[in-house]
Amino acid sequence: MSVIRNLQGMEILDSRGRPTVLARCELESGAYATASVPSGASRGSSEAFELRDGDPCRYRGLGCRQAAANIGGVLHQRLKGRAFEDQEQLDHELTTADGTPNLKRIGANAILSVSIAFARAQAAERGVPLYRHFASLAGAVVRQMPVLMINLFSGGKHAGKQVAIQDVLIVPVTAQTIDAALVQGAEVYQCAAELCLERYGMRMLVADEGGLAPPFESVRAMLDLAMEAIRRAGLHPGREIALAVDVASSHFFERGFYHLDDRCLTSEEMIAVIAEWARAYPILSVEDGLAEGEWCYWPALRSALTPRTITLGDDLLCTNPALITRAIESHACDALLLKVNQIGTLTGALHALRLARGAGWKVVISVRSGETEDDWAADLVTGWQGDFFKNGSLTRSERLAKYNRLLRIEQETS
Repeated sequence: MSVIRNLQGMEILDSRGRPTVLARCELESGAYATASVPSGASRGSSEAFELRDGDPCRYRGLGCRQAAANIGGVLHQRLKGRAFEDQEQLDHELTTADGTPNLKRIGANAILSVSIAFARAQAAERGVPLYRHFASLAGAVVRQMPVLMINLFSGGKHAGKQVAIQDVLIVPVTAQTIDAALVQGAEVYQCAAELCLERYGMRMLVADEGGLAPPFESVRAMLDLAMEAIRRAGLHPGREIALAVDVASSHFFERGFYHLDDRCLTSEEMIAVIAEWARAYPILSVEDGLAEGEWCYWPALRSALTPRTITLGDDLLCTNPALITRAIESHACDALLLKVNQIGTLTGALHALRLARGAGWKVVISVRSGETEDDWAADLVTGWQGDFFKNGSLTRSERLAKYNRLLRIEQETS
């Protein structure tokens, strides 16, 4: 049993210079830990509620002082001196304290930071690495490291919408270690930066997740330059490096049509366009190929992509067990993008993970566009044995903190 002695919260800044929340959890044993939580730019409508202050005089209304105060206030008063046997008990108490379906009263950002800080404190109390503790929560055995999805090019809400889709990523599918994957990814990235300078006269300016963001004239131009960068790096597209595409189509879906590359597409036409991309390029994964409300068309998208390309749900699913269950029953997709802050607690995310695994889905564990230097996501993807890790690019410290943590975990477990 772990007894909570003290909870404190504070407002900090994320990688975009916007506020987020850090929690500190101290146990009666003397073990303690902190955890900070991310925030997304591209958010599904069913995500847990991120509490912001709304004061236009501070951070344009995005301040998190109230969420931080809720950690040291209502949550501290409710949990101080309480003994918790496991994570599920703690998370149940957190969600009960809030009392709303989407954690709107206390804030999912406040609740999640406490959820993760408690897990980290328990790991310290038990003298085990955090990834081992996460594995024990999931009943998993750490057997392998995840395959990396590395952000190469960005558009959409991550990069000023110079091209509609959100990200093109490279996936080192044959790399046997994290080290080898990072070596390959770094070389492709540098080659892409060289090509951006040659083609667009653009130095290495990056988007929210570190991806390069030249003024592509079309999605095809984005994909073609990715292929050229892979080849310039001396690697073989489709054999050593695959592609993944985050379409984030909800953000260019208006009045029943998809506005893509100066075209106005019906849902059927959008599916045909994506299927053609998958035939023409070595695309391993398509994320949010259709808008989140287009449930009736998602099974057709999955059918068009199967078996070569996985149909990955993010905004469609929001790591929400009810939506995942609906997608399983309707055959809407065959992979889950798991973002813990979409559901608000580790226990909620674990429920989502188990549903996806039970359906035979692939699981991609993902960070957000607004991240911190905290590296708990690397431990999570290892402990929960995610198939893929979507962590952004290779140029920003909040991304590198997690890649470097994976390198340390790999060294410990090899």
